[in-house]
Amino acid sequence: MSEMSFEQMLEESFKTIRNGEVVEGTVIDVKPDEIVLNIGYKSDGIITRNEYTNEANVDLTTLVSVGDTMEAKVLKVNDGEGQVLLTYKRLAVEKGSKRLEEAFENKEVLTAKVAQVLDGGLCVIVDETRVFIPASLVSDSYEKDLSKYKDQDIEFVISEFNPKRRRIIGDRKQLLVAKKLEQQKELFAKIKVGDVMEGTVKNVTDFGAFIDLGGADGLLHISEMSWGRVESPKKVFNVGDHVRVFIKDINDTKIALSMKFPAENPWNGAAEKYAVGNVVKGKVARMTDFGAFVELAPGVDALLHVSQIAKEHIEKPSDVLKVGQEIEAKIVDFNEDEKKISLSIKALLAPETNESEDADVADVDIDAVAAEEN
Repeated sequence: MSEMSFEQMLEESFKTIRNGEVVEGTVIDVKPDEIVLNIGYKSDGIITRNEYTNEANVDLTTLVSVGDTMEAKVLKVNDGEGQVLLTYKRLAVEKGSKRLEEAFENKEVLTAKVAQVLDGGLCVIVDETRVFIPASLVSDSYEKDLSKYKDQDIEFVISEFNPKRRRIIGDRKQLLVAKKLEQQKELFAKIKVGDVMEGTVKNVTDFGAFIDLGGADGLLHISEMSWGRVESPKKVFNVGDHVRVFIKDINDTKIALSMKFPAENPWNGAAEKYAVGNVVKGKVARMTDFGAFVELAPGVDALLHVSQIAKEHIEKPSDVLKVGQEIEAKIVDFNEDEKKISLSIKALLAPETNESEDADVADVDIDAVAAEEN
């Protein structure tokens, strides 16, 4: 047998490779747009930027260092310049696809960073494989602006896996729903009527505000927002506000809330504060043809009958009074059980007013006047 030349022996020492084969190599050089690998073959392997990542214009020297080892897939044994063209990205995609298939079958919860915010949803990358999360599956409630999720790490599950159609769908909504159901269960197990709680305003409507109690939402009706009068919840609360409430009622999964704490009831001590004969100050809150309702304190209104506004005859209160005007008057009747108070300005202007006139005022039915107003 003839002796092999040095070149022949060197040729024999190198392994053979084929297109499509997965090889492992060591990085021997890195340029901003190219990685050179020693793959134990007679030629070095080359990974271009486009075959390393989908991220455009990235500097590869910031991602890979000389001496690193990595696996890659052979695209061409000879790229025309005697080098082996490799791809890291496509191998990663294959591995990622396999990884996602297993996650789909096992219903595994995945975590990934949001790479893109699209018109119809979010795009995340798992091992170089794109997963699309439709807007309807991003949250358990409608969100008009998804931009807040950009670059955020989010949890999701794979709800549809069809790589042949390049359709891999993620679902974040079902995780949020499941979590809230568990939180709701825990919340209802420990709360009871009368409990004082801290909550966050989640939504505000014309009739009230929905408060997130940390597991379930409670309704704070407009009538329970204050001992005083609330014209519009939207003038009082904003989404995100922190509030202190107490549970007024629990009916199945519905929670009724209130901010009318008994200790803050403006009628506490009213018998002394609004005793007949006391002179008080108040603000005209609203008027009817029969009289003016005067707010003495938030939640405490008194009726100033038209006959008690002045010594002279008054056709209607609006002839001499304005809403918002501050007045001073005398208490001529107080009924704590029915929460009715009657006032008289005339009693201050004319101390000689006889008791029968005061009695007439005391007999005025405030509820009837209110009904006329409505």
